[in-house]
Amino acid sequence: MQHLSIDLGTRSYPIYIGAGLLADRALLERLLPQRNVLVVTNDTIARLHLPALLRGLGDRSVTTHSIPDGEAFKTLDTLDTIFDALAAAKLHRDAAIVALGGGVVGDVAGFAAACYQRGIAYLQVPTTLLAQVDSAVGGKTGVNHPAGKNLIGAFHQPSGVLADIATLRTLPPRELRAGLAEVIKYGLLGDVAFLDWLEHSLDQLLACDEAALEFAVRRSCEIKARIVAADEREHGQRALLNLGHTFGHAIESATGYHEWLHGEAVAVGLLMAADLSSRLGWLTAGDVGRVKSLLERAGLPTSAARVGAARMLEFMTMDKKVQDGRLRLVLLSRLGEASLRSDVDATKLHATLQQFAGP
Repeated sequence: MQHLSIDLGTRSYPIYIGAGLLADRALLERLLPQRNVLVVTNDTIARLHLPALLRGLGDRSVTTHSIPDGEAFKTLDTLDTIFDALAAAKLHRDAAIVALGGGVVGDVAGFAAACYQRGIAYLQVPTTLLAQVDSAVGGKTGVNHPAGKNLIGAFHQPSGVLADIATLRTLPPRELRAGLAEVIKYGLLGDVAFLDWLEHSLDQLLACDEAALEFAVRRSCEIKARIVAADEREHGQRALLNLGHTFGHAIESATGYHEWLHGEAVAVGLLMAADLSSRLGWLTAGDVGRVKSLLERAGLPTSAARVGAARMLEFMTMDKKVQDGRLRLVLLSRLGEASLRSDVDATKLHATLQQFAGP
């Protein structure tokens, strides 16, 4: 079992990474001292992993609430069903929520924990690669709005993250590939040696090799933990974690959260960020080709041709990084190093949008 921490003073918490952790009663006792618990999950995850978690939770009083699966259900209506379940179970401030599932479950359950009785504890138990390396770590919670992704939410740090690598064996191949987009993101923005490792180890990751997955999750979490510890509420450096996401979120929003998995949209966004960085003179054509090759080898999309440049730009202007009416983008100074820029040439941005999203 691997262990690291998010260092946030009184809000610090541990991340545990390993196989077979869901049923580890001693570990769950350390992470979750509360005796009254609401487990938020979805029907698919409940069938696969809830029995093991219930064994780990032991003699606690546990209520289970299932929400619909998919980004399209990351809404205020879904959030309200969690409040209903908490109230029906007569849970108070000494209770906790356990988020068992992927990014949608973690984001909505975490937001419910942030709001219910002005804040209760919650434990992230991510069961997808994307959630283990990204959405379960860092305390961002929230829901989508028709005007844009994640527009409504709060920062609310969990009491811990329990990443059971064994759950990744049950992922559909498409979900695993989508998670790899976020892993690739970490190499691009913060560790070119990790990017080298990913190129060398991609086949093992796609084959769900346990050692390779454990290393990828740990290294991704280490990079994110360092950035979150320096900028918990995204006043500056933390925005770098959104490499590819301004483009990716626009793709998701423009298509109504139905067609694209989050990681698939991020994959196209990563390539768009690399392409725009090249147009601005920071990356070479070879660098862009390297990014494209890795995404293609991972089985990820590299174009969103039917979305349209104008439609994408409309949603990009609602991005949370917009400041004083100016669109700010996370771009690559070089492979392994990202920066937040507000001085992007509009003509070059439009050229990238047209190339990857169509007119």
